[in-house]
Amino acid sequence: MNHHEAGHGGYIGTRREFLSKCGMGMGALAMGGLPGQLAAGSNPMLPKLAPVQGKAKAVIHLFMNGGPSQVDTFDPKPELTKYDGKKIPLDLTTERPTGAAMKSPFAFKKYGESGLEVSDLFPRVGACADDLCVIRSMHADVPNHEPSLLLMNCGDSRLSRPSVGSWVTYGLGTENQNLPGFVSMCPGGYPISRTQNWQSGFLPAAYQGNYVDTKNADPKKLIEHIVPKHLEKRRQREQLDFLRTLNEQHVEARGRDQELEARLESFELAYRMQLEATDAFDITKEPQYIRDLYGDTLQGRQMLIARRLIERGVRFVQVWHGAGQPWDNHDDLEKNHGRLAGECDQAIAALLTDLKMRGLLDETLVVWGGEFGRTPVVEMPKPGSNAGKINGRDHNHYGFTTWLAGGGVQGGYVHGETDDFGFAAVKDKVHVHDLHATMLHLLGFDHEELTYRYSGRDFRLTDVHGKVIEEILA
Repeated sequence: MNHHEAGHGGYIGTRREFLSKCGMGMGALAMGGLPGQLAAGSNPMLPKLAPVQGKAKAVIHLFMNGGPSQVDTFDPKPELTKYDGKKIPLDLTTERPTGAAMKSPFAFKKYGESGLEVSDLFPRVGACADDLCVIRSMHADVPNHEPSLLLMNCGDSRLSRPSVGSWVTYGLGTENQNLPGFVSMCPGGYPISRTQNWQSGFLPAAYQGNYVDTKNADPKKLIEHIVPKHLEKRRQREQLDFLRTLNEQHVEARGRDQELEARLESFELAYRMQLEATDAFDITKEPQYIRDLYGDTLQGRQMLIARRLIERGVRFVQVWHGAGQPWDNHDDLEKNHGRLAGECDQAIAALLTDLKMRGLLDETLVVWGGEFGRTPVVEMPKPGSNAGKINGRDHNHYGFTTWLAGGGVQGGYVHGETDDFGFAAVKDKVHVHDLHATMLHLLGFDHEELTYRYSGRDFRLTDVHGKVIEEILA
């Protein structure tokens, strides 16, 4: 029997083609309630429902590039003061030679009803203690920046894998088709590992992060060339329609290549962004008291933009701090950590306060942290390193701190412990894979089920690892 024959004289194709077309038709019906949207299947960023209703709808990731010291921020260790200048009774395996214990130059204080302890580096963040869920038992794989950045951002320290933001937009799409679904704000250039930190990897290119250099205060310079200077909107639309026709022919001739399709969609997104993007990045439209809350600083501007993007339906916003002058303080730690914290303490606290005032914190997961922590002992000087000074800390992946707020986590809660000196996680240890599994859970996904088939295998953010940290869930 010829499976390509039809009883009514019309070609209906194979069973596989028939089922495929039926599936596309049902998808179009499902999206019929979204007027003005592209047909289902043609726009990968259309909003999608998670398998279960998550507590969080969006994520703001505050990335402290370089590795802030846990024992100087959110993990107080009185034993360090007792052993200051002395050898601590631990067998330390570190990246470089280290010396005696180095007490924290910063005092810790209890905040809020929870009594959560925070150092005087972050007094304003400390005032939000009852909203913070502090994980003091994080650990990673290696004490090197590049692989640890990739592990924290992409779930793998060696291979080219999709970033967390790409997985989230792949799973959920975005609620605003006139803005990117995933924005990565990093002032003054790229961090270590550059664009790999927000790559889409083997996922369709439409899910990669959109980099914005927030060093520029002028909204028109934040996203350059977004509004044409010498072309009226009607003529621009005609040109884009003609360009789209040519591009569609080009794509069809090449088997619907995903990178070509993503480039085609990027033209359309840029067109739609002309009004909305300029508005979203223009903080002068905020009342003065809100701008004063965040502070007239680069970080204040970044954090306020992050809130404005989330408010407009952007799914994942990454806010980088320390890309140019990182938290990687091998020397002069007191001075440099003091400067860095001073740059962002007010802005972070303002972000949490502002989200809470607007009723957005409950549905927005805020994540703070770096790629690893730092040693509780002083790093010894060597040629070409730490300028011969003995007042800094080396990299430490054995134990460090990350905190979360909003989005379905317990506030005023501390999870896990490091040893008495803050070197290694010893209780309720949390690997980066566990953090990622928990983030996806809060968004409504089982991290083992959110997969993408590539090269004959089903891949996921957490690879073959990870478990949800049930204790921190509200």
